[in-house]
Amino acid sequence: MSVRLIVRTFSELCITVGTLIMLFVVYVMFWTGIKAGSATDGQIDQLQDRWSQGPVAAPAPDRTVTPGPKAYEDGKPFAVMYIPRFGTSWDWPVLEGTEVRTLHKGLGHYTSTAALGGSGNFSVAGHRRTYGDPFKDFPKLRPGDAVVLTDGTTWFTYRIDKRPYRTVPSDVGVIDPVPGKSGFDGPGRYLTLTTCDPEWGSSHRLVAWAHLDATQPVTDGKPEALRS
Repeated sequence: MSVRLIVRTFSELCITVGTLIMLFVVYVMFWTGIKAGSATDGQIDQLQDRWSQGPVAAPAPDRTVTPGPKAYEDGKPFAVMYIPRFGTSWDWPVLEGTEVRTLHKGLGHYTSTAALGGSGNFSVAGHRRTYGDPFKDFPKLRPGDAVVLTDGTTWFTYRIDKRPYRTVPSDVGVIDPVPGKSGFDGPGRYLTLTTCDPEWGSSHRLVAWAHLDATQPVTDGKPEALRS
């Protein structure tokens, strides 16, 4: 085989590999975002359609069973989150579960944690990058920042308590009812947000903790945090 043929073959191979890498980068940076945008819009539309129909009459309660928090349906949306720090157009659906397929459609609620607005620690995960980059600006969160959610009937305004905390994926205690590193000194109504770190990796996690600051019916209009 001649040197010219070897060089030509190697060059063509490099071009092919480079093209594949470029296509992969386009897929990761743009196509997953397009898919996520369509998916999240669909989830929010689904919620708004459901909310516009009004509450569904519940069956008569079973007096022999102690009532507990209402269970959310796996993989389905049940709330919308707003974080003004991330921009006035930042709104994402919150779905039940943190499976990969669920996080491709929006933010995911850790199923073992409290219900929205309930006693305990309502915990939510989201992608830092890809699939719409919902938590791309996570490190910008600061104490006092509002995290607002609605379930169609109530607005819940949480307030961030400290700057994001960096830890490892195995540190599952960050979503405990009273997380040890949060600074909370007892039971309450808390919110935990988690995402990957570094920005394009997953070796660590960033965590932000917040406490429930206020609630109001949606019939009263948007909360102050979304009007400023």
